Amino acid sequence: MKVYIPRDAAAKALGAEDVVAALRAEAARRGVEVSIIRNGSRGMVWLEPLVEVETPEGRVAFGPMTPAAVAQVFDGGPLSLGLTEDLPWLKAQTRLTFARCGIIDPLSLADYRAHGGLEGLAKAVAMTGAEIVNEVSQSGLRGRGGAGFPTGIKWKTVHDAAAPQKYIVANADEGDSGTFADRMIMEGDPFVLIEGMAIAGLAVGATKGFVYIRSEYPDAIEVMTEAVAIATREGVLGASVLGSGKAFDLEIRTGAGAYVCGEETSLLNSLEGKRGTVRAKPPLPALQGFMNRPTVVNNVISLASVPVILAKGAAFYAGFGLGRSRGTIPLQIAGNVKQGGLYEIAFGLSLREIVQQIGGGTASGRPVKAVQVGGPLGAYLAPHQFDIPFGYEEYSGQNALIGHAGLTVFDDSADMLKLARFAMEFCAIESCGKCTPCRIGAVRGVETIDRIGRGDAAAIPLLTDLCDTMKSGSLCALGGFTPYPVMSALTHFPDDFSATAKEAAE
Repeated sequence: MKVYIPRDAAAKALGAEDVVAALRAEAARRGVEVSIIRNGSRGMVWLEPLVEVETPEGRVAFGPMTPAAVAQVFDGGPLSLGLTEDLPWLKAQTRLTFARCGIIDPLSLADYRAHGGLEGLAKAVAMTGAEIVNEVSQSGLRGRGGAGFPTGIKWKTVHDAAAPQKYIVANADEGDSGTFADRMIMEGDPFVLIEGMAIAGLAVGATKGFVYIRSEYPDAIEVMTEAVAIATREGVLGASVLGSGKAFDLEIRTGAGAYVCGEETSLLNSLEGKRGTVRAKPPLPALQGFMNRPTVVNNVISLASVPVILAKGAAFYAGFGLGRSRGTIPLQIAGNVKQGGLYEIAFGLSLREIVQQIGGGTASGRPVKAVQVGGPLGAYLAPHQFDIPFGYEEYSGQNALIGHAGLTVFDDSADMLKLARFAMEFCAIESCGKCTPCRIGAVRGVETIDRIGRGDAAAIPLLTDLCDTMKSGSLCALGGFTPYPVMSALTHFPDDFSATAKEAAE
């Protein structure tokens, strides 16, 4: 009997280890031989721990499983959900980057190969760097970490730069609240990130790479470290990638918990052993990055999307999406929502469909008041904006961000003034202190919002002016994007600001 139980951190947090122990004990009591495979998560977090049993018809899912209910895995019962692949929430997705996540043993290279892994790298070793860069450019892939910068342009800049050493850096400092795509791919399909980084190395002429992982991800660090060792031992990495004679090595580095190190230049400083503060640009990291050498710094999902592009071709990947937003995006649905989790789909879906149909509405059953898209620095979108297609330019036109595609849902009990204050306070706490608009502006922002909360409506124009200064004057996105949640809350939910002032006046 073959059983799959996720080793994903979310599944563990919801009791997966206790389920494993209880299942082994139940199997021993029944005299049944059970092979338990610790896979990644399918992304249906509200069903974790999700136990899957292999059958001739396919895997049958049970969840959310508890230690007390493990007998159902053998006998059936109310937790039986039917064939996993037929579950509507999973079946409606377009899984390209996450095609193997939740299906394979994350640390089995043989399993990875059997499900299409290394096909992209095998093609890349027979191509020139310029050909690989062109393929990625033609795919329309853009940075999935937040900025949405065209990946091909960044790679071409590094490819064209002359230097004795170049580097590839995977930004796995996933610090945005409500985001977990990087963690899921590293824990559930680490070889796809390794393959993507190796392809990037071949493309630009880099022979060394680093995966910079936030310290709060111990499971991802463990899995990635072991996966790199396996890939090196098996010739996927090292002096001759897949026997090509071209070298590429990887190293795992752990961050120290600074949110600002998600910004690429702060990350590079940290990687060099320096304090994580923002660098002024220019020079660009693509020309003077790690150790002052040309460096590709890409988000985990950007790099993990490269293997499918090389394996199936740029036109295949570009065939999904809308406008200049090509391919798929892993939506991370969290907050006050019934069905939270990761949902990979082509760009273009409306926020209303995402929240109501995919997310199932609020967990509280109350009406949706706002959805913050793009993490703690993302704008709060109001219901009248929910039909805008999910795409970079479409959201930019609404003074909003796609960011890392984290979506946090709030019902009508949310106080938008308090949420605006949280954004300013978050910026004040996490600021590296390098620039005045962020370092001082965020502190003044908290004070100004508190004035509004005490009934000083005259402070509202001051808050608007302060946000304009932070947006145009900050060195990086921390100070520059904090105005997005603040101003969207003020613009779309003015009653939460004026009502407070009126109550205080009375």
